[in-house]
Amino acid sequence: MPLDVSVVVGNPKVNSRTRMVAETLVSMLLQPGTFQCEVIELGEYAADLMRWPAEHIDELGTRVAGSDLVVFASPTYKATYTGLLKLFLDRYDTNGLAGVTAIPLHTGGAHTHAMGPTFTLAPLLMELGAIIPGRGLYVPMSELEHLTDFLRGPVAEYQHNVERLGRIAAAVKLSEGTE
Repeated sequence: MPLDVSVVVGNPKVNSRTRMVAETLVSMLLQPGTFQCEVIELGEYAADLMRWPAEHIDELGTRVAGSDLVVFASPTYKATYTGLLKLFLDRYDTNGLAGVTAIPLHTGGAHTHAMGPTFTLAPLLMELGAIIPGRGLYVPMSELEHLTDFLRGPVAEYQHNVERLGRIAAAVKLSEGTE
């Protein structure tokens, strides 16, 4: 059964460079044929993200929470992620992303905000119960023409960390009634 992967793009502009970076990351991280990927462009839902209830937004949230891996991608706005992404994530209760492996990804114009995804987005994702397999990923726009070269290091780090978690997972003692 293939992995369920989601890419949640917090860019107000649909089909952005941020989306392209996130999709490239997924294609470099996972073996072809082992996953199915859904891209959710929050820019398409901007008007509905502040409406409660909004059944179709809740449905998107449910699909994301059921994913095995989610890349939460945002351009850097004021040293952090966009309001669109925050509005989407605010719909989850604490532990609403429990068990989801999540990679926080920011794109931006300069290296000055390189720690943004680690210090702003990763803590929010962890509060929601997500598992973060390494540092947040920051991709400056100046690296786009050499994106695959730039992503090799972060991809190797995520692969290494997930492999080590897999070793632990194989040895974890199951609680009563789950065997």
